[in-house]
Amino acid sequence: MHDTFQFTLKATSGKARLGEISMPRGVIRTPAFMPVGTVGTVKAMYLDQVREGGADIILGNTYHLMLRPGPERVARLGGLHELIRWPGPILTDSGGFQVMSLSGLRKLDEKGVTFKSHVDGSTHYMSPERSIEIQGMLDSDIQMQLDECVALPAEPKEIERAMEMSLRWAERCRVAFGEQPGKAMFGIVQGGDIPDLRVRSAEGLKQLDLKGYAVGGLAVGEPQDVMLKMLGITLPVLPVEKPRYLMGVGTPDDILKSVAEGIDMFDCVMPTRSGRHGLAFTRRGKVNIRNARHAEDMRPLDDQSNCPAARDYSRAYLHHLVRSNEALGGMLLSWNNLSYYQELMQGIRKSIEEGRFEDFKAETMEMWARGDIDPV
Repeated sequence: MHDTFQFTLKATSGKARLGEISMPRGVIRTPAFMPVGTVGTVKAMYLDQVREGGADIILGNTYHLMLRPGPERVARLGGLHELIRWPGPILTDSGGFQVMSLSGLRKLDEKGVTFKSHVDGSTHYMSPERSIEIQGMLDSDIQMQLDECVALPAEPKEIERAMEMSLRWAERCRVAFGEQPGKAMFGIVQGGDIPDLRVRSAEGLKQLDLKGYAVGGLAVGEPQDVMLKMLGITLPVLPVEKPRYLMGVGTPDDILKSVAEGIDMFDCVMPTRSGRHGLAFTRRGKVNIRNARHAEDMRPLDDQSNCPAARDYSRAYLHHLVRSNEALGGMLLSWNNLSYYQELMQGIRKSIEEGRFEDFKAETMEMWARGDIDPV
C-alpha cells in the first residue's frame, strides 16, 4: 500500500494488461471486477463474503446515497467505509448513469441535473461540483466525474452534445476535486457509437491529466461487436500508464473480450441481480436453477469451485429455494456468481502473467460452449 495513488503495469499478453493500483486503503489487482454496492450494500451478500471471494474494491452510487441516508449523515457517521464496515477502496459512480436511466425524473442543463427522487418525489440538484462534494463526504477513494450518458441508438447530434458537455463537466469536476493525496478522480469517455466523437472525448480528457480514465456509454443498447469496436478505437488514445475502466460491463464474455482490448477495471450488477432471479454463472456457462431438470439433482452447481454456495449445496435445494422465493436462494446464487466472476479475474491475471491470455480466453470460451453437465 502507498500513501499516494499509484498504478503499475506489470505485464502484457497481446493487448491484455496485468497491473496493480496501490492506494492508502489497499491494493487493487487488475484486471479487476468491482462488485456493485449501490446503496452501501452488495445486494444479498455479507461484505466479508465479498472480500473473501477475492474483491479488492467495491462500488457505491452517488445519486442513491445522496437520497438515503444522505451524504451529510454518512460524513457524520465517519464515512462510507466506517458505516458499512468495508476497509478497502471504494469507487463511487457520480450519478451520470442515472441521468440516462432516470431520464423521466430529471431536468438537465449546462449547470447540472435536477432529479426528482424515485423514492419520495423530493427534488435534488446535482452539479459537477456537488457530485464531487458528495463523493468527498462519502470519503470514496476513486471518484468519477459527473457526465451525461446517452442510451443507444441515438441521433449523432445528441451524442455529440452530451459528449461535449461531459468534457466541460470533467474540467469542472477536476477543479472541484483539487489535490487529494491518496485519492483519484477518473474522467469518463463518451461519444456513443461514433468513432470520431470517442477519439475527441478521449483526447480532451487526456489533456486534464487525470489519475485514470473510464469508458462510459457502452453496454447501453448496442451490440457487443459495436462495444468492442469502440474500445479498439478509444483505448489507443488513452495514456498507457493510467488505468482504464469500462463502466457497467458486464457478462463474463464481455469481460473476457474487453480485457483482450486492454481494459483494467469492470463493474456490473449482473452477478447479484442474476443470482436473485435464479441464474447462476459457472465455468460451464449459465445455469437457470429454476428449470425443472434440477428439482431432484443432488449434485452441486460446481464440485470444483472454491465457493461453498457452488460446492456444498445441491441443485435440488437451490431449485427449491428459488422456486419458493426464499431469500436464501438469491443469497447463495449471488455468492456463487460473485465468486465465479472473481475466479475468472484470477484466471485472467494469471494467464497474462504467464503470457498466455489468448489461450486462456479460448479455453474458457470452449468450456462455456460445452454447456452444463447432463441431467440426472
